[in-house]
Amino acid sequence: MVGRRAVLAFAAQGALGSAACGWAAPAWALAPRTLAFPRDHGSHPDLRTEWWYITGHAQADERQWGFQITFFRTRVEATQGMQSAFAARQLVFAHAALTDVQGRRQLHDQRIARAGFGIAEALEGDTQVRLRDWSLTRHASSAPGGSRYEVRAQAEGFALELDCASTQPVLLQGQAGLSRKGPHAAQASYYYSQPQLAVTGAITLAGRRMPVQPLAAPANRAWMDHEWSEALMHPEAVGWDWIGMNLHDGAALTAFRLRRADGSTLWTGGSWRPAGADAAQVFASEAVVFSPLRHWHSPASGARYPVQWRVDTPAGGFIVRALLDAQELDSRGSTGAIYWEGLCTLHASRARGDAGEPAGPEVGRGYLEMTGYAQRLRLG
Repeated sequence: MVGRRAVLAFAAQGALGSAACGWAAPAWALAPRTLAFPRDHGSHPDLRTEWWYITGHAQADERQWGFQITFFRTRVEATQGMQSAFAARQLVFAHAALTDVQGRRQLHDQRIARAGFGIAEALEGDTQVRLRDWSLTRHASSAPGGSRYEVRAQAEGFALELDCASTQPVLLQGQAGLSRKGPHAAQASYYYSQPQLAVTGAITLAGRRMPVQPLAAPANRAWMDHEWSEALMHPEAVGWDWIGMNLHDGAALTAFRLRRADGSTLWTGGSWRPAGADAAQVFASEAVVFSPLRHWHSPASGARYPVQWRVDTPAGGFIVRALLDAQELDSRGSTGAIYWEGLCTLHASRARGDAGEPAGPEVGRGYLEMTGYAQRLRLG
């Protein structure tokens, strides 16, 4: 088992590029095109890397919880010409995490398998991704956005049994769904989001099942990202900082930056969609600024993560605050990366010249992801 996991992890590191290694081989530029649904909810196995990503917060047992589940699909170029049914042409990975805000802890689990043999699959016609007893399935609905995502994951120490229903139209990131991730045209992805998902279902911790309490918005909200690409990152990029925030008034904020090894910004982007709008305001690269305000030092990896940020965008300035500092995930058993991903609050930012606390009232909640701060895994 250990040998097989090492082989799969090595293949994943070579194929994933951006997520596992912070590097992606040169690739042709993706062509602008109109995304078509439900087809583009499904898998795109002709491209190198793809992921479906759901994060959110919910109240259960009178407590606040954060949750995330991500399914990755990667095409292994070295095996595409092999005739053997056992060749790992596509790999499927999955990460799941549960943040217990009151208990001040985070639980995490991961999976990896080659596609096929009834073990793992990522279907093309619609979102239907499965890895053993973990799954993410989209069902059509008549609500705005037309989707209900069914999340099922029996993880070590916890379980997610959640339905995340769209309440707004699909949000196309970048230029009509083609999102630049660097100065070269090949550094781009097809990318859309479904913010403001309404969450129902149950969370299980240590065998105790806790139904999500039926509360009105802005409680019990989730965010879904689906992204696929041939290459994402510039060779100088070592990682990224990203936020996806559901605002309490129904707006949605995306912001990200790619970093060089010295911490300087290589590229930024994002979007803002006001409550009630169909289309989003897309941010130009130079228009987004991430400024760290407070750091946390991981005793496990030694990495130093900014856990409070000021993020300035054309839609305004915001403060992002981690609800729990220790939300580092060790995925060396699957993608080979150590990264930070966790539940945060979003605050209106006071003017830079104001004395005292820079953060205003809480205006939203969502997830912050930071990669490339810990030393990368080296295999072989």
